[in-house]
Amino acid sequence: MELRQLRYFVKIVEHGSLGRAALELEVGVSALSQQIGKLESELCTRLLNRSATGVTPTPAGMAFLHHAQLCLRQADNAVLAAHRGRMSGYVTVGLPPTTATVLALPLIQAMRERYPDIQLHLVEMLSGHLGTQLNARQIDLAILFQLEGGKRWSVTPLLDEQLFVISAPTLANAPRTNSVQLADLGQLPLVMPTAQHGLRSTLMTAFERSGLVPNIIMEVDGLAVLMNAVRAGHAATIQPGAAAALKGEEGLHVAQISDAHVGRRNLLASLADDELSPAALAARRVIIDVARQLVAGQQWPGAAWIADSSC
Repeated sequence: MELRQLRYFVKIVEHGSLGRAALELEVGVSALSQQIGKLESELCTRLLNRSATGVTPTPAGMAFLHHAQLCLRQADNAVLAAHRGRMSGYVTVGLPPTTATVLALPLIQAMRERYPDIQLHLVEMLSGHLGTQLNARQIDLAILFQLEGGKRWSVTPLLDEQLFVISAPTLANAPRTNSVQLADLGQLPLVMPTAQHGLRSTLMTAFERSGLVPNIIMEVDGLAVLMNAVRAGHAATIQPGAAAALKGEEGLHVAQISDAHVGRRNLLASLADDELSPAALAARRVIIDVARQLVAGQQWPGAAWIADSSC
């Protein structure tokens, strides 16, 4: 079995077509088909179903895909390690934008201090996309806010975050106190991320539980643009404390949502332990330690540590 056969197989499954995979890989369709045939012969099982409409993996192919993706990532990491010489590992960590504002720099510093020979790759992306990346084995670890059923992940609850209404003082119907309930926000115009953002799902669940429909007039996935829209007075937003702390000297008003059921849990998810490299296992430990220190030092606004996440 050759690495190129694994790459060919993964690309064919991704594209659902021998022709499209051959174009990206810059090989002939017949050569591609021949290598897959050799792979199937070696495994003594059919990996792909071929039809006039395209190519789909068989049940055996789906099971093989899981391990092929992992092998290819490890091979790519080995190449990076060889090129860098002194590096003893490579780990990719995914962070949602609001979490990255508070966790990214302390994590970078801690990794440089503890494991200077591990190359850390940080990916900032919406939590929904991070789950997809984790499934595809494009990243090793990620901070998520919701879990997908049936995924073979290792999950550690980290902390719970309070949510805050952030608004310009000139916005009509905006809260004027330091605390507010969801029931008071029914008419407040909101700018929020799209449904692929874990915060949006959390918020919609909270409003539904209160029997309310939020007045979302605008959707923005980029945190910087979203906060600029709030500063301009177009709408308010609901964000965790990490985003609320970014208001700086802009004069924005921040009101904590006092409903007991309103909040966001941060979960550290990774591939199963037996799939993680030593570098990834070390990074997971550092993430937990850094997050705990930030909460204890009151450097993660509105966050409460979860006691059982120290294991």
